[in-house]
Order: sequence, then C-alpha cells, then structure tokens
Amino acid sequence: MIKFPVKKTTILLLSTCLIIFGCVQKPKGEFIPYYQAETNKPYADVLAELEVAISEQNFRITGHSRVGKVIRDRGTKDFPEYDTLQFCNLTHAKTLLLMSPHAVRFMPCNIVTYEYKGKIIVRTHLMPTDSDNPELNAFLENMNSVLKEIVDFAVE
Repeated sequence: MIKFPVKKTTILLLSTCLIIFGCVQKPKGEFIPYYQAETNKPYADVLAELEVAISEQNFRITGHSRVGKVIRDRGTKDFPEYDTLQFCNLTHAKTLLLMSPHAVRFMPCNIVTYEYKGKIIVRTHLMPTDSDNPELNAFLENMNSVLKEIVDFAVE
C-alpha cells in the first residue's frame, strides 16, 4: 500500500469542500443514477460476457481501459482488476443528439468492472429521464433498460 503524508490543512480543505458540495442542490436532470450487479464468476469470463452482450445489443466497443492490468504491469503486483468499456451505437447516438444536443455529455455508454471484497462488480451509469421532453425521456428509459440487460447478462 502506498502511504501519502497528510497535513492538517489538506484535511481541513477536503472537509470544507465535502461540506460545500453536500449542501449544493442538484440541478434538474444532472444526477446520473447507476445500475450495479455483482457475481462470483471469474473476472475474465465477466469481461468476455460484457463484450458479447454489448455486441448483441448492436453496440460497438469504442474503448477498453485496462487500468488494473496497467498498474500491475508498472510494478504493483497485487493490484486488483479494474476495467472500463466504452461503447456506442451511431443510430441511437444520432437519434439522441437530434432530440437533445446536450445529451452528448452522456456518450459513449460506459460500463466498469472491478474486483471488490471477493466479488466482481459490474456498474454502469444510467441516463437521466426527468427532462421536460417526454420523447427524450422515453428514449432514455429504453436505453437504461438495454444497459441493465447488458450488465445482467455479464453477471448471470
């Protein structure tokens, strides 16, 4: 474990920031909920199942960050697994962006996978569905269902 020296001023600054951020009201539509599931399956199997589920939903993987592996490769031998998969479907992206150009901030879709306390955790951010546009909300509710299906497929 890496230890960092902590000064009283650092702790005071962080505590103050947490208090300030905790008191700020969230703007409508800015909270991004998440969906999470866990499994005892081997980590490599979960990643393989995620790739299958993503492609079966007609998405294309646009990025794969192997954070845990890279940290281990750089010398931290026992560092746990952490991966992030980014994916997109251009037809869905076009539909979403035509409804709301600001929705680009939710793209691409993202799923993280990591080891924690003997379990494999799979987690994705869901799209906010509380805008003033009912058509956009319905589209995003459908996308959230798809994201949940992908996570569930990987952990089953």
